[in-house]
This record gives sequence, C-alpha cells and structure tokens, in this order.
Amino acid sequence: MAMKRAVLWDMDGTLVDSAEYHWQAWRDTMSREGFPITYEQFLATFGQRNDSILRQWLGQKATPAFIGRIGEAKEALYRQHVRQQGISPLPGALEWLRLLHRNGWEQAIASAAPRANIEAILDVLQASEYFEAIVSADDVHRGKPDPEVFLIAASKLLVDPEHCIVVEDAEHGIEAARAAGMKTVGVSQDGKHLPANVVVRSLDLLDENAFDRLLASGTMQARIDSGSSAKPATDRTESGRPSHE
Repeated sequence: MAMKRAVLWDMDGTLVDSAEYHWQAWRDTMSREGFPITYEQFLATFGQRNDSILRQWLGQKATPAFIGRIGEAKEALYRQHVRQQGISPLPGALEWLRLLHRNGWEQAIASAAPRANIEAILDVLQASEYFEAIVSADDVHRGKPDPEVFLIAASKLLVDPEHCIVVEDAEHGIEAARAAGMKTVGVSQDGKHLPANVVVRSLDLLDENAFDRLLASGTMQARIDSGSSAKPATDRTESGRPSHE
C-alpha cells in the first residue's frame, strides 16, 4: 500500500490574501464599539486568534463576554465582504490544489481562522472538494507557534506528521509546523525571511515535483525568487543566487 502523505494549508497568505477584508472588518467593528485602532496595530496582530488580538488591544477591558461579542461581529462583517465582493486565489494556489488532489495527496486547512470564515473562502473559490479536513480556531486551544493545529489536522487525515508538508506565510506558523515534525513551504510575497525548507514569493514558482522532492528529502532547504527549481541550501544563498557569487 502506498504511503499516505498530506499537505496542510494555512489559508490567508497562501491560498488567498484577504488581509484588506480583515482590516476593514476590524477597523469598522472596533470603531463602532468606541475603540478605534490603527493600521499598525492591525498589522502587528494579524494572523493571531481573536482573543489574543483583543487582549493586546484592550487589556483588562477584554473580558470573555466582550471578546466573544466583538469577535463574532468582526467575523460576520469579514464574511460579508468575502461573499459580496468576492476573492481571488493567489497565483498557483488552485493549480496546486488540483495537482496534489489528482496525485493522491491528502489535504487539509489548518488555520487560526474561524471555521465559518474558512468555509466562506472555500465556497467562493469553489475549492471545498480538494480538502479532506478542516481544522480551525474552533478546534484548538493553543494558537501557533504551538503545533496543535497541525497535529490535529494530521490526525484527522490519518497521516503521520513526518509525511506532512505545511504551506505557511508566517514565521510563527513555520515554527509550529517544525515543532510538529513536518516539512514546510513558506510563501513570502514581500521577500521577508521565513525559516522554511523551501521559500517562494509565489506558489506558481514551484515546479510540479516540488512537494514530492521535499517529502523525500530530509535536508532540502532553498529560496526561490524566480522561476528556477528549488536546489539544496548548500547550493544557494538566501537571495536565491548561487553561493559562489
């Protein structure tokens, strides 16, 4: 029997970029509550769980009841933006979902987002069929960099952690995947450093065998800034240029 293998996807920054919708939803919700926030505050907490975000912004005012009410209002507004305005997949994302599905990989969403948000995104992308499992903020007690979300996803798929590859865009997500004993593909649209096995600016820069090679290799680490194929870290520098230059 063939070995089961899986790709675990973070959602925002890998499949889609919905940061602007999150910003608009947080900005408008907090303003209505009398607690206006800046864009810098938003960026500093983006990708974290709502309870963590609101405790940082509001301190002792962030009671459990307040967190629940504000969080629900913000997420409802976010989903409204997604469904009414639509959202596009990031370059290469849908192509990889289809290819991995066709080649027998199990796939799951492993995200800090609420399940309803994930389902809204997948509905708009018409991509639900490619995923065997969803693990959301509703399913975990500890956010990234704790590995809980990825370990739960692997368990749901019945795939050993060492046979999983995580696709992430955030350093704390990469750290969580590594703590789970999984290999990683980092998506760094702005070129920031990510401690992943392979780092690309865009998923469409990966060649069609990238996931197979990564799972087969315990040491592969590369950065891809152009259309070239990934090479081991010993052959390439962090800039993606040959190390002898």
